[in-house]
Amino acid sequence: MDRQSRYRHCLLVTKSFDDLRSELAAEIKKSRRLLGLTQEALALQAEVDRTYVSQLERGIANPSILILHRISMVLGMDLSIRLHGASNQ
Repeated sequence: MDRQSRYRHCLLVTKSFDDLRSELAAEIKKSRRLLGLTQEALALQAEVDRTYVSQLERGIANPSILILHRISMVLGMDLSIRLHGASNQ
């Protein structure tokens, strides 16, 4: 793979990662609001900092599996991430 091809591939991977992070951010925020929790309440129950919850909901943090697990337990949501596009692509 030449340099230009690697660059294009990296852009595609980055865009996909950004899309995943944005989807996750929206799901966390939506679930938290449906439960009537503040960011601070979610943070306390998940044992993370409130500013980290804010970063997650804005899609700028890269959470570990442990953090995702803690948050999903508090929110009562299934921890599943769609890594590939739709099956009809």
